[in-house]
Amino acid sequence: MKIDPELCIACEACIPYCPMGAISMGDDVAAINQDECVECGICLRSGSCPVDAFVEEKHPWPRQIRAEFSNPTVPHHSTGIAGRGTEEVKTNEVTGRLKPGWLAFAVEFGRPVTGARFRDVDTVAQALAKLGVTFEPINPVTALMEDTKTGKIREDILNEKVLSAIIECVFPREKAPEVLNTLQEAVKKIDTVCSVDLADLVEPDESVPAEKMLDEMGIFHRINGKTNVGFGRPKYKGGN
Repeated sequence: MKIDPELCIACEACIPYCPMGAISMGDDVAAINQDECVECGICLRSGSCPVDAFVEEKHPWPRQIRAEFSNPTVPHHSTGIAGRGTEEVKTNEVTGRLKPGWLAFAVEFGRPVTGARFRDVDTVAQALAKLGVTFEPINPVTALMEDTKTGKIREDILNEKVLSAIIECVFPREKAPEVLNTLQEAVKKIDTVCSVDLADLVEPDESVPAEKMLDEMGIFHRINGKTNVGFGRPKYKGGN
């Protein structure tokens, strides 16, 4: 995104809308810090500019992924899904991503309104890969890995900044303490914030095994995330 200096009237109305704080006043007009801009398009969609000075550009690789991960109107080239490009467990009765005895795990980088560079994603992905987790194939971050066995993110995008990105993987339930402990160490090396999602299947007695495990580890959690209620059709083979 750029601001046309010939149109800008220096009213400063757009500045509060940038989640990255990338818009600032120059000598006479507003300007956008291109390194910090994640191409989310909020400044343009907000309608804050009275003279329509914002210019939305189409960018070549690798900058194009900024909009894919930051602008909810732009679909990911790898999954065709807009937003952050993944359905997670919201359609599990159809996709079967999460199966009995396994946990689905996600690390959401850059939320809220902090942003993250792929070098941070790379740090955590490689740490998790060493534990033998299985990365979700229909996920735009996985599509950017050079090798899913190592979790290494493509070198040419490591400096690209996005509004948020999600690593998704699954692993046997008994591996959870090791995964969580590894994550706690890995995030000490990154320069952003992250939220952790842990999904488990509800047992016939309505208990959630992962909840007990988190309590035993002393990890704060909220059982109020994304819930799959099983209405999707057709169900995957073995789905319930």
